[in-house]
Amino acid sequence: MKRKLVSDLKKVSGLSDDEVMRQAVSDPDAQPTDEDFWLRTVRAEHPAGKRPVTIRLSPAVLDFFKRQGPGYQTRINAVLERYVELQDGR
Repeated sequence: MKRKLVSDLKKVSGLSDDEVMRQAVSDPDAQPTDEDFWLRTVRAEHPAGKRPVTIRLSPAVLDFFKRQGPGYQTRINAVLERYVELQDGR
């Protein structure tokens, strides 16, 4: 069963920027994102590029991934990456 996603966009769009900031700062789960946070904590990573290849897949495999919607090639890549990790013992 799929869960329905719920959004507070309507509620938030009616708040002033100051009120949004006050609520965000008072949230105990919110992490500070001051300049120090961005300079010392956050690390940007650029994923390795991908190379175009031709691969032969069974119709059943291809249909399975395509049924899940757009991004099927990315999902196939993720499955293959996980397989490589498991083979490498990671």
